[in-house]
Amino acid sequence: MIERKRVRPQLSDEASAYIRALIMSGSLRPGAQVRPEVLGEALQISTTPVREALQSLRVEGFLELVPRKGFQVAPLTGQDIRDIFRVQALIGGELAARATLKATESDLAELEALHHELIAAAARHDEVLLEEKNHAFHREINLLADSRKIIWVMGLVSRYVPRRFYSTIQGWPQATVDDHSKLLEAIRSKDADTARQEMEEHIMHSGELLAAHFDERVASSEKSAETTPDETPKKAPGLARV
Repeated sequence: MIERKRVRPQLSDEASAYIRALIMSGSLRPGAQVRPEVLGEALQISTTPVREALQSLRVEGFLELVPRKGFQVAPLTGQDIRDIFRVQALIGGELAARATLKATESDLAELEALHHELIAAAARHDEVLLEEKNHAFHREINLLADSRKIIWVMGLVSRYVPRRFYSTIQGWPQATVDDHSKLLEAIRSKDADTARQEMEEHIMHSGELLAAHFDERVASSEKSAETTPDETPKKAPGLARV
């Protein structure tokens, strides 16, 4: 019983992240019904943590609970995604500027190592490693900023930015490599203003790619009327089994 109490919240959090990514990528379109048993089967977990995840996503605004119909994906547009990324860009730019002024030679070496690993992952089309190194690169910059409250706010906003499936969006891997190269050069030069600008442009660029991808997926699914919650992948990556 004690072990289950430790594991279940983790499963719920991971299920939330997975469903969030399905919504933000357009795989679950606005208005689509979200059935706990279908998602539980896809994630290979029980419906209990899935239901907990759905309740959390309702509070966050991703889902709506409709009487006699259950959970449905809340209205979402490409412009909503662009707005979310604009907010993140402003916060991320401030963190990048502060990190630039505080980065030591050792810190810079770590960022450069992560960047080279990201380039290698992109060249090998290793999507999982690419996403991992991208996250690590941004996390390192945020930590270097040493601004706990701003990082906390960034964490809240970042809930709306999917990590899963992102590297499969057309143009994102190369855009990430190019944008990070320019950002790293600004940090290396101790140019905080340019670092701020490069980070803002990078995040906005990523948001535009995701928004365009989302709009295309939603338009396609509405035209064909074939996408349903039952089309959730039969097996989801990266989740523990119960």
